[in-house]
Amino acid sequence: MTLAQQLAQGVSELGLTLPAGAQERLLAYLGLLQKWNRVYNLTAVRDTHRMVSQHLLDCLAVVPQVTAETLLDVGSGAGLPGIPLALALPEARMTLLDSNHKKAAFLTQAVTELKLGNTVVVRERVETWKPPRGFAVVISRAFSDLAEFVSLAGRHVAAEGRLVALKGVHPYEEIAQLPQGWQVLQVIPLQIPGLRAQRHLVTIGRGKS
Repeated sequence: MTLAQQLAQGVSELGLTLPAGAQERLLAYLGLLQKWNRVYNLTAVRDTHRMVSQHLLDCLAVVPQVTAETLLDVGSGAGLPGIPLALALPEARMTLLDSNHKKAAFLTQAVTELKLGNTVVVRERVETWKPPRGFAVVISRAFSDLAEFVSLAGRHVAAEGRLVALKGVHPYEEIAQLPQGWQVLQVIPLQIPGLRAQRHLVTIGRGKS
């Protein structure tokens, strides 16, 4: 099975309809990731077929839950989940935030080469960055535990916005440690095509005062 066939099949299994040309651009993104990975070690996953399931499909699985006008990918790293989401949601305004110079350089190059007009890259620390306004969705994938994620990134959530974290097994202990004033809105188990590991999407919002 080619990478294109694997991606198309996975997208179909997820029940998604992507914009025209999005799948080709997702594969172009993988090509960029592989190229830069030889020097910058952006991801431990080296096999491209595994990248399709562990990176692309894993990120795309959350599309139905994060459709919003503005999204912030905290600790974006190699652009996961921000770049796949930006390709899948062209009407959304995506911000990729990472303080690492090399990772920010990759993100900037990827945004340029993929012609992601809806995406900007910010090289700042999440706890000190001061954007002009909050975001409807602040998302992370393997950024930190939930309590730290809320403590560091909660300030960037708009009044009615939410924090969204991609996790492996159901994070019962992390949920129990959430800071006061925040609550779990839902935990959704995800089925990722080609991935046997457990995956959960945790959505957190401000608690009622």
